[in-house]
Amino acid sequence: MTTDAGGHGTQDAVPSVDELTAAIRTAIVEGDFAPNQRLVEPDLCAAYHASRAAIRSALQELTFEGLVERTPNRGARVRSLTLAEAVEILEARTALDVLCAVKAAERITDAECAELTALRGELLDAAATGHLVEYSELNQRLDRRVREISRHATAGALLARLQARVVRQQFRLAFQPGRAAESAPQHAAIIDAVVARDPAAAEATTRAHLAGVVDALAASAR
Repeated sequence: MTTDAGGHGTQDAVPSVDELTAAIRTAIVEGDFAPNQRLVEPDLCAAYHASRAAIRSALQELTFEGLVERTPNRGARVRSLTLAEAVEILEARTALDVLCAVKAAERITDAECAELTALRGELLDAAATGHLVEYSELNQRLDRRVREISRHATAGALLARLQARVVRQQFRLAFQPGRAAESAPQHAAIIDAVVARDPAAAEATTRAHLAGVVDALAASAR
């Protein structure tokens, strides 16, 4: 299935349930569907050129992931995440992120070292120049590449689901005054540890960074 700029399907293919799930997930994460917005099945069928059964299956999977909430007689809506839930998810992510960082430090190739080193420079430049949208996107890219470099499929799949639930909160955090200046060196330290093939340092820097994210998220609600 191809998609338009809003993430919706075009008529050149009938999407599978997996493709529908991925497309609706992306639309939720990127804000095309707002928290608490109703997800009306006929509207989704028209937007994604899919059957009612396929839409229901996709919404059921997204309900399992925690992105959608289904209420008897009222249908589905985008689930709004409370601060307490976001903090819990980040706390749960810590163990998985640490595992992936450790495995990445153990398994990284020379080519991947060069890639992360280049990404380190892009992150620091984006933070220093105030290009916060780019900085947030680079953060997500770093998270994804560390998962991929770890070659730990189970942890990577679990993290991808958890990340989808809190990415909006983390995107907003990136725009808080001074947040990029604080978090950019933390990301650089994680990269340095992984590139140095130092699992202990990868664990310590990842834990320190995520503890800072939890603190910043809690502070943002006060």
